[in-house]
Amino acid sequence: MLHSQFSLLSKRRFLPLFVTQALGAFNDNVFKNALVILITYVLAEKLHMNGQLMVTAAAGIFILPFFLFSALAGQLADKFDKSRLIRRVKLAEIVLMCLAALGFYLESVYLLLGILFLMGAQSAFFGPLKYGILPDHLEEDELISGNALIQAATFLAILLGTVVGGVLVLGDSGLLQISLVIVAVAVVGWGTSQWIPATTPADPGLGVRLNLLSETWRVIGHTLKRREIVVAVIGISWFWLVGATFLAQVPTFGKHMLGGDEIIVTFLLVLFSVGIGVGSLLCNLLLRGEVHATYVPIGALGITLFSIDLYFATNGVGAAGGGELLMNLQSFLSGPSGWRVTVDFLLIAVSGGVYIVPLNAIVQARSAPSHRSRNIAALNILNALFMVASALITAVMLASGWSVSEVFLAVALLNAVVAVVLTRWGWEGKA
Repeated sequence: MLHSQFSLLSKRRFLPLFVTQALGAFNDNVFKNALVILITYVLAEKLHMNGQLMVTAAAGIFILPFFLFSALAGQLADKFDKSRLIRRVKLAEIVLMCLAALGFYLESVYLLLGILFLMGAQSAFFGPLKYGILPDHLEEDELISGNALIQAATFLAILLGTVVGGVLVLGDSGLLQISLVIVAVAVVGWGTSQWIPATTPADPGLGVRLNLLSETWRVIGHTLKRREIVVAVIGISWFWLVGATFLAQVPTFGKHMLGGDEIIVTFLLVLFSVGIGVGSLLCNLLLRGEVHATYVPIGALGITLFSIDLYFATNGVGAAGGGELLMNLQSFLSGPSGWRVTVDFLLIAVSGGVYIVPLNAIVQARSAPSHRSRNIAALNILNALFMVASALITAVMLASGWSVSEVFLAVALLNAVVAVVLTRWGWEGKA
């Protein structure tokens, strides 16, 4: 049945979770981008260290906890009341943000990197909770709407947090302003989490195993037993590989391929975030509340087709934008090639939103309630693995002389192959 997805924003069973997770995504990205810029422009030079290597290390430090702690997080989420655990995770965020404020005050790169690791751990524990709790509070025909709103808000919060962190950090009193923002947002997020309704523990008799390595393999192995879930999980992880590739290369693409200034880079990031949001919200209209994968192949096809067109459109902009001076946004949008790149970039993201939301809902709806959070934990582990693979493969391609446009084209063509394989395996009609 088709519901007005925005009506969920008036429900206590959804709104507090929606606000809490959006504030968390915003805060993560304010801190991460502020730290990256601080390392790049201040701390690396002060410590006589390689800024690019430090930034790369920071990305790995944030992802590492997803491999280490996701299995434990999934167990705890299945064993206990998820709303209670969410409140504890958000309380931990306040402590971490206070320590981060201290790190900014001291300009201690090692303390800040340690906080970054702990923030990754906090995110690893929060993931199975925020997605695992949705089926506890929503009907199955509301899952598409709920996931769409969560996905749209997450990407917009990431964008806003990235911009705020970048704008504030190097300004006058920038570190103080960043510190006040992240602590205040953490406190507000903890406050909104108090309104999340309680849930019944999915498996209260579960014995929590603390051997992180063996339990990680156990959780992944259990998730891979059901074909409809494993196809959705692999499809989601592939989306994060594609998305991570595009987002990581936007600055290089905007500057070196389009000849654009930093405003054009920001414009492309806005397009990507807005497009994901639009595509996510479009899912409820297309699926009418039903949880199935009918439109997932269409989303995958859109990613491929518009990425291929982006490759050809980029050549025209690069030629027009040549020269020593970087092109501004007005010049970029003054010709058909700039608008073609704009439309392609937007529709790639819209297609991504159409692609990802049903797959998240399938994992939630088709998982056994007693093991749902552990399936989501396994998904988080594989997402992290695919994103690391994206970074490594892209680095090898760029080091081998590939342009960013050629990387995007290769990902687009490989995306078509993956979509065909997974469609033949299990994306046929209702999952």
